[in-house]
Amino acid sequence: MMKYLGFIKCLPVFLSLLCIIIPFYSSAQEVLTLKEALNRAQNYNLQVKQALFQAALSEEDVKQAKMNFYPTLNAGVDGNLRWGKSFDQLTGSLITKSINSLNGNLNASAPIFQGFQRVNQVAVNKYLLLADQSNIERIKSDLVLAVVTTYLEALTNQDLLSAGEQQLALSQSQLDVEQINFEVGNKTLADLSQAKSQVAIDELNVTSAQNAYELSILNLKQLMEMDPSVVINLEKPVLPESSTITTVYSADEVFSQAKRDYPEIRQAAYNSQAAKSNIDIVKGGFYPQLSVGGGIGTGYSSASIDPLTMKETTFRRQLDDNLSEYVGVSLTIPIFNNFRTRISVRKAKISYENALLGERQAENNLNKIIHQAVLDLRAAEKSLHSNQQAFESTREAFEVINQRYEVGLANSIELSTSQTNMNKAEFDFIQSKYNLIFRSKVIDFYLGKSITFNE
Repeated sequence: MMKYLGFIKCLPVFLSLLCIIIPFYSSAQEVLTLKEALNRAQNYNLQVKQALFQAALSEEDVKQAKMNFYPTLNAGVDGNLRWGKSFDQLTGSLITKSINSLNGNLNASAPIFQGFQRVNQVAVNKYLLLADQSNIERIKSDLVLAVVTTYLEALTNQDLLSAGEQQLALSQSQLDVEQINFEVGNKTLADLSQAKSQVAIDELNVTSAQNAYELSILNLKQLMEMDPSVVINLEKPVLPESSTITTVYSADEVFSQAKRDYPEIRQAAYNSQAAKSNIDIVKGGFYPQLSVGGGIGTGYSSASIDPLTMKETTFRRQLDDNLSEYVGVSLTIPIFNNFRTRISVRKAKISYENALLGERQAENNLNKIIHQAVLDLRAAEKSLHSNQQAFESTREAFEVINQRYEVGLANSIELSTSQTNMNKAEFDFIQSKYNLIFRSKVIDFYLGKSITFNE
């Protein structure tokens, strides 16, 4: 009984521990690498899936265009129940009583010549399929760049958060020292207030960095179509040293290499080819169209009477007696159709010229982006060098001011100002370091290289 009562007393503690342990394991954080983030984004992103569906539809259009070369075959059966006065086509007589009738037919037709429209339609659909496949590559490429950008942004904010927490810890320790000195009369209330102000500033910086980090993580989850409630941690890849990053590129050479493989350029080129072939399709309307066809049919009518027996002709005999077959050739010669074909040709030519402009615009946009990327890389290198020197200078200045403050040769305002300057310089240095890495990877992206950080 005593053991049972002891267990009852310990039960609330056990349940409390269980409530703490279960959520801990259920919310185990997932460590996400850059490679895994890229794979997830390409496999689950909705824009990629929509592009895949569109390409699948275009592939079916190609199959349908090829199948249009084959003849068509159709069968039909119709049955009727008539009463009152009607004309029976099978017996060729006027009937005033109710009758049953059944007709069946089998028809085939095959176009022989349609002004090469079917051949050109296959070409158009193939170009459109290639354009849609290039669109898939374009969306995936843009997605890769977006994931890398967001991933590096999250790492930047993570480092800024860590630096902010370290600065907050430093400010808090300084506040503790100020509190002790104030209590023993070595410092004034102004010195204590200045230390509290610095802690408040650093706490705000930590909060801002935390919010920026969480927002970048949320953006990354959205690119991967991941549940926002899933907790993830980013694995920091081995980042290259800034001194090993190539920063000298020729924008013209990068553009010359990029436009050969860039998906958006290929997509625009395929659309131009499709528009050009579409002109030939419309021109086919000027040509005569030739087709052949044939069919077989028969029928049954309850009004059919055998003249010998004066009874209804049997079903099987009627099918044999009413059997009919035909073959035919159809030639259609266009003479005047309100200039529809001529206007359609002009519209198709305009669409082709517009497609050529779209191709040229895609090249111009890529050229502009690459030139801007090269300039951004050079600016990022200069910014990193400047921010690194600024951070080292402000850190040395802070150490000197801190030493002077400890011996009473500097006041709290000078110490706080020096620490704020050092914090800002460190944040700028962290951001410029990641910015240089990102800008270099953008160039690699347009050169067709895989974006990795292990080289």
